[in-house]
Amino acid sequence: MKIDKLLKRYRVEHGKHFNLKDHDPADTHGLGSELKPRAKELLENGVQELNRLQDVLAAQDRWALLLIFQAMDAAGKDGTIKHVMSGVNPQGVDVWSFKSPSVEELDHDYLWRTTKCLPKRGHIGIFNRSYYEETLVVRVHPQILESEKLPKPLVTKHIWQERFEDINGFERYLTRNGMAVIKFFLHLSKREQKRRFLERLDTPEKNWKFSLSDVKERECWDAYQEAYEDMIRHTANEHAPWYVVPADNKWFTRLVVAQAVVDSLKDMNLKYPKVSGELKAALTQARQQLENE
Repeated sequence: MKIDKLLKRYRVEHGKHFNLKDHDPADTHGLGSELKPRAKELLENGVQELNRLQDVLAAQDRWALLLIFQAMDAAGKDGTIKHVMSGVNPQGVDVWSFKSPSVEELDHDYLWRTTKCLPKRGHIGIFNRSYYEETLVVRVHPQILESEKLPKPLVTKHIWQERFEDINGFERYLTRNGMAVIKFFLHLSKREQKRRFLERLDTPEKNWKFSLSDVKERECWDAYQEAYEDMIRHTANEHAPWYVVPADNKWFTRLVVAQAVVDSLKDMNLKYPKVSGELKAALTQARQQLENE
């Protein structure tokens, strides 16, 4: 089974008519139980290909890749990042997790703290949550805007549309400067989130993962779903697409994400740098010197 053929189903490039209800969190593209035993093998193949492509990415030193992960609590962002990037050279990957902004961060514009974490050429950057939180948690809890110290005349009923416009322009700028941007919304069902929360409570080794705030945020489930839908509807573009990845089955989530990353790197048409004649001569001389020792 070639997972790359399934990606189109989950890729959103034109968000105008996007409807979250059209996407099933439990979807496995009809593959179900017959694929699950092979999931580990398929994921390993994807990770090996990712490792190969990352090596060329670093050697060519022209492109960069930014991966953005957004999801409700317990959707599996951490696990997906861990498994998909398990075979990649850690020197070429930077993972950033963005929690509540610090006092210093609140003294800057909302893009400041993520902008300084962007990957350099030849690297892959991963944002575990991102500037999109400014159109999600801040929208669901608008009182947070008070802490952002914005001048009152700028906090209007159009602020979310304005932030979508700013983000679209920012991502267009990144792609025009050699940074590919792909975004993942791990789409988890409310029922599966409940099951995972209970599992964390019932398993002592997982108690640390649970926070009382998780239950409080769950009370805002519908508001978050509306915010995610509007976010994707207004920020899905050909140059910076969203992947709405079914997250109820972790094995399938990881396969889709791994293949999407591989395909993004393949689209760069990466090649190892060509060695000049002068350098070849120097290498030959170095070989002779070593052999004559």
